[in-house]
Amino acid sequence: MERSHEDLTEVQRVYDLLAKAVKKDLWQMAEVMVSKQDDQLLGKNEFTIRDISHQVGAHVIEATLDDRKKKADTKAPASSAQSAAKT
Repeated sequence: MERSHEDLTEVQRVYDLLAKAVKKDLWQMAEVMVSKQDDQLLGKNEFTIRDISHQVGAHVIEATLDDRKKKADTKAPASSAQSAAKT
């Protein structure tokens, strides 16, 4: 898929945001994998990794929603209320 320079810049920005959001989850996965012997990688460990993967998904969505909310807040139009008259 062809992307414009602006699109690629935005993709990189969002990627960096998401990578930061899931850094702790990925660390937790790495710790789990390192702590297991070969014969322990499957079975109960699969469920542990799956649970962390679900956390990753939740953190990705949460970070994206927060980012979009922040962007919307900064793009909000200025108040149309008139200033009070000077006395």
